Amino acid sequence: MNYHAPVELGPQPVRLKVKDVVLLDGGGAFRDYGRIELIEGELLYMNAQFRPHMFAKDELAYRIRQALEANGVDLFVGTEASVHLSDHDLPQPDIILTSEARGDGPVPGDSVRLLVEVADTTLDHDLGRKATMYASARVAEYWVVDLNGRVIHQLANPEGVQFSRHDEVPFGQPIVAITIPGLTVATNRL
Repeated sequence: MNYHAPVELGPQPVRLKVKDVVLLDGGGAFRDYGRIELIEGELLYMNAQFRPHMFAKDELAYRIRQALEANGVDLFVGTEASVHLSDHDLPQPDIILTSEARGDGPVPGDSVRLLVEVADTTLDHDLGRKATMYASARVAEYWVVDLNGRVIHQLANPEGVQFSRHDEVPFGQPIVAITIPGLTVATNRL
């Protein structure tokens, strides 16, 4: 007997895969869009980044790099690169700590030790949908820099679709990584 999938009535969304996005991007489909991300198979156009976002992202990346070098931790600090987390997830976090910066294509998700998003207008998205995606992908630690609240949300220990630990570090206080021994980062300039 042949099996036939049930017929869905009405329009259904198409969940893109990372390989679809790579193919479309290679053909120039996103040339006029700037930054795009694939989240749960949905293609999202990202907002322009203005000076508060740029300053916080670049300052924090610089401070993280300094702290890693001072402690001899061999991780690369990258910014705004695509990270391949699953067949349907290809985000572009603001800051990525990875053990595999070199190579072709997106950063492999299993090489990521810490991801950082800077939130000026995207706090709910970064602490909601993105946190769920990162926990599901077993990202060990995730920071959300809340520019308006002047605090860094530090999430760690993924369990299922959420992180079991959520701390808040006010700007001006050093942030101590939970999953990377020896990584303490100054935040007084944020």
